[in-house]
Amino acid sequence: MKGGDSAWKAIGEQVKLYARRADPTRDMHNVEAKLRSLGLTLPPPLKAPPGVVLPFQFVRVLGRRALISGHGPQAPDGSIAQPLGKVGKDLTVEQGYHAARLTALSILGSLKRTLGDLDRISSWGRVFGMVNSAPGFNRQPSVINGFSDLILELYGVEVGGHCRSAVGLAELPFDIPVEIEGEVELS
Repeated sequence: MKGGDSAWKAIGEQVKLYARRADPTRDMHNVEAKLRSLGLTLPPPLKAPPGVVLPFQFVRVLGRRALISGHGPQAPDGSIAQPLGKVGKDLTVEQGYHAARLTALSILGSLKRTLGDLDRISSWGRVFGMVNSAPGFNRQPSVINGFSDLILELYGVEVGGHCRSAVGLAELPFDIPVEIEGEVELS
């Protein structure tokens, strides 16, 4: 009977091997390691301008969803990143793209503080990108691509693929060039 036990053990090991190969979470993204490999760091909580009160949560967890309030681009010290103004007048599309990328880092920083682990995100669901736009500027999708490109680079298409809107607005708070909100699903 002992020989039969080893055969069953070998079969059990093969089953475990196939299960690991079939498990979509097997190669779970280590988002923080990817950030480090790209030379990127998450900013600390936002340092609001003097006299400004922000009486809301930047991330609110409801069951398996995390709702993400609007975020803007942050500098490494937590202050609002420069340059400020309207894309198409004060900023180029490339500067707006960079601001959207910084906004992704800002959102990831808030998610990290709330969730403890960015790998808890099992799906990026919805992203709403707002661009402080000069009259006649219509390249908002190119600007918000700065956010989407980074999320896809960090999470891949399976987890990072998201629905998205990119709209132009006449004004954004504190004259920031980009504001982005969204929703993720948690594992």
